[in-house]
Parts: sequence; C-alpha cells; structure tokens
Amino acid sequence: MEDCIFCKIAHKEISSEILYEDEFVAAFKDLEPQAPVHILIVPKKHIASLNDLTADDAELLARIVLAAQKLAKDNGIAERGYRLVNNCGIEGGQTVGHLHFHLLGGREMLWPAG
Repeated sequence: MEDCIFCKIAHKEISSEILYEDEFVAAFKDLEPQAPVHILIVPKKHIASLNDLTADDAELLARIVLAAQKLAKDNGIAERGYRLVNNCGIEGGQTVGHLHFHLLGGREMLWPAG
C-alpha cells in the first residue's frame, strides 16, 4: 500500500531505527512507548490485520514470533518476561491498518490493562 506508514518504514522509504530485519519482517521502536522496551514487529508484506491472514501466511507468523524471541533476548527481557500483543480492528485498539505486533517488556505487565 502506497500510503501505509508501516510499509514505508519496513521498505526504508521513511527513516527509522530498524532493530531487526530479515527478508520478511522488520522491527523498530514504537514512537509512543508503553514500557521500557516497546518494539513494533511488522511483516514487509502489507496485510491489513490479523483477520486478513491466510494459511499461506503461516511461515510469516512464525518468523514474526522468532523475531520477537530474538528481540526479547537482545533487549534483556527474555528471562524476566515480556508480552507480545496484536490489536485487531477498531474495538481491538488497532490504529494502523497494517498487521503489527507490540513487543513489551522491562516492567511488570498488569492484566488486563497496563
């Protein structure tokens, strides 16, 4: 999508500090962090939301989870714990129409908020 900000970041059309990248996935710091570690992990392929995934995207999802695991280790939060979150749709809190996951850590996560 030509107007998608996450596509532009993932394809380096907009400058951002890329913390992880492979052929399928990019990760960068969230501009409005909700925890000491708050990293967004996005597929380079434009997918609007979790609802738009197909069986063909199974490997892509695995790559996202493995990227989260690596980023958690690299950022020192793997041992103490972290949260990997996806918001889907308006009522789910999704504000950007590109599938993305929030890696959050560095503090105790409360449930259901925080």
